[in-house]
Amino acid sequence: MTLRADQRRALAILASEGRNGVTQSLLTLYGFHPSTVAELVGRGLASITQENVRAGDGLVEVVTIRITEAGRDALAAEG
Repeated sequence: MTLRADQRRALAILASEGRNGVTQSLLTLYGFHPSTVAELVGRGLASITQENVRAGDGLVEVVTIRITEAGRDALAAEG
């Protein structure tokens, strides 16, 4: 499985965060386009969860991205 440089970078960041994952907002701040994340999720290399978190008087949707075992394997294979 071949990864583009941006996909490799994104997976490396996700791997460094372990099971906690990284929010979509943080990945965007790192310069990753949402389509890059969507590609990783679509290929089974990352997973995405959405949850509503109470913030003040309202709720905020938090999207978290985590690397999968397949993602770890692909990252390791790329060396």
